[in-house]
Amino acid sequence: MSEPIRVVVVDDQQIMREGLVALLDLLDDVEVVGNAGNGRQALELLNETSADVVLMDLRMPVMNGAEATRLITERHPDVAVLVLTTYDDDESIASALSAGARGYLTKEAGRAEIATALRAVTAGQSTFDVAVSKRLVAAFAGGTEAAATRRPADGLTPREAEVLALIARGLSNSEIAKELYIGEATVKTHINNAFAKIGARNRADAVRYAYRHGLDARGAGEPGLG
Repeated sequence: MSEPIRVVVVDDQQIMREGLVALLDLLDDVEVVGNAGNGRQALELLNETSADVVLMDLRMPVMNGAEATRLITERHPDVAVLVLTTYDDDESIASALSAGARGYLTKEAGRAEIATALRAVTAGQSTFDVAVSKRLVAAFAGGTEAAATRRPADGLTPREAEVLALIARGLSNSEIAKELYIGEATVKTHINNAFAKIGARNRADAVRYAYRHGLDARGAGEPGLG
């Protein structure tokens, strides 16, 4: 059996924090290695404890979740942050993703969804619940025509920008290939080229880039062009 996913739970509400710890303790492949009531406590805990994932609330006293996420990403780059919060507004989502969160769930999520998300972010993938995914898609779709058709930043080709936008929508390589009517090997080439240009280490970095730059998959290139 592989090593369990080591998780730190951060939430300012004690009853919520204790409930999450109890819930995660029921998962065979998860080990809760600590919990904290605010972002500063979480940082202190990570200086003393080895963890794979921080399950992070956003709105907390002393230090909020977005600021804690930014510092964790800087100081502990091997630790993934998975946001679990009540809020799914654009500002909250943007602040978390910009800070470096690899996933975003609302507290409507059940045990199975949280478990799946923990495994995904540990594997370097990005993950969002249904409500957040809808927000992200709406943000991409709501860009102006000029933003959608201008040449992407960082030397990206229109096709590479389109692939990044589809990654941000949660599509796998095979799904992107079907969407664009190209081969999966071509998709991998576009991904490798795009990641090199934007400095992305994984799909979570690509999602944050796409969100910050308002990439719209509809506005970059035409299907069938490799």
